[in-house]
Amino acid sequence: MQQTADSHMFPRRIAICVVVSLVLIILSLTFAASDLGTVLCFGIALVSALVLLAYCVVKKRRQRFTALFVLMAYVFAAILLMWNNSLVRDHVRWALLSGRYKAKVLAQPRSGELKHAEWDHFGGFAGIGNTAEYLVFDPTDSLAGAADALSPIKARGLPCDVVRVRRLSRQWYAVLFYSDTYWGQDACK
Repeated sequence: MQQTADSHMFPRRIAICVVVSLVLIILSLTFAASDLGTVLCFGIALVSALVLLAYCVVKKRRQRFTALFVLMAYVFAAILLMWNNSLVRDHVRWALLSGRYKAKVLAQPRSGELKHAEWDHFGGFAGIGNTAEYLVFDPTDSLAGAADALSPIKARGLPCDVVRVRRLSRQWYAVLFYSDTYWGQDACK
């Protein structure tokens, strides 16, 4: 009887471990500073993979096969999340935090340029330059064509060439500047 109850608990425990770990990875990518979020994401993925590997070693043959399969799927999902961390980060942050950022951008007075606010910031250690990403409100959606362009991207309304323009929703874009350039910089104009 105890063995049957344990065999039913095993899939639940492994599923809970995977779900909690992936939620923690997404939250770390979303809310931690970009550099710290990547480190946290890697650490959470590594610890979770080691826990799953320990399950694989300890469990019986059939459970071991299940745990190995889940481990491979988990590692694949974690690698995909880390590989596409900026895409995941931008869209999850947009889904969860857009109201606050929209209010900040729309509260700006009209100045003749696109309204914008810093959306993300990373780098600045180990000789790597500071990199800024801005949330941009484009009422005419003129940046829509730039969202598909390859870098360097020069678009009307942007003060200089940028690495990437990512459309978050109608009229809202995440614009990634090159390292050590930022909106309003003299060298950028």
